[in-house]
Amino acid sequence: MQEPVGQIVNRDYRTADIFKKFNIDFCCGGKKPLIKACEKKNINLEELEQALLSVLNQPQEEVVNYAAWPLDLLVDYIEKKHHRYVEENIPLLQQYLHKVASVHGDRHPELIEVYQLFNQCEDELGQHMQKEEQILFPYIRMMINTQLRGRQLETPYFGTVENPIAMMEHEHDAEGERFRKIAALCDQYTPPADACNTYKVTFAKLQEFEADLYTHIHLENNILFPKAAELEKKLALAALD
Repeated sequence: MQEPVGQIVNRDYRTADIFKKFNIDFCCGGKKPLIKACEKKNINLEELEQALLSVLNQPQEEVVNYAAWPLDLLVDYIEKKHHRYVEENIPLLQQYLHKVASVHGDRHPELIEVYQLFNQCEDELGQHMQKEEQILFPYIRMMINTQLRGRQLETPYFGTVENPIAMMEHEHDAEGERFRKIAALCDQYTPPADACNTYKVTFAKLQEFEADLYTHIHLENNILFPKAAELEKKLALAALD
């Protein structure tokens, strides 16, 4: 199949769980065709397709079609749902990780590295979201207003929306790589036999944080960014008429 992984998830978000099970990146790697993603991970394409069909053939209840949302609604949702989640949960996870690394770090030194890796999120994810909220998202909202009012689009100081998008995608890749390292160090968030309750809760919250982050990146990389670039080109062509 030549359809990009991200587009498959766009059509039916339930497929995200299948890609997660097969360890295929549907957010940062969402532009990669399915067959190429399978080749890279040495996965049997037919087996993966059967797993996807088993989900796609199930009756849909309330599957949210984010791709059909207006861009400004999607921007608001990302800010209020995913940015707020990050802001609220990073301090909590830092406390948990500090505690388990202090108590269990002698027997499980990987916890110290996990703690150090996660601490980088506070600064880098914080700056990343700030750039989105102060630069990229306001421009997307401005494009929507320009379209609704039939006005001519003003050229932003960064030239084109493709420039901040490229930066955001690069930073998404870096964050995705950081969490791949964290997941590997945590044995895919499997607590060891001697884990206390705090240890188990920490791993569960880390896994939850990763899942939210991957959804966050997917919504931007595979839906918001392409649609924003498309809208900018449409408005530029309209100005020439």
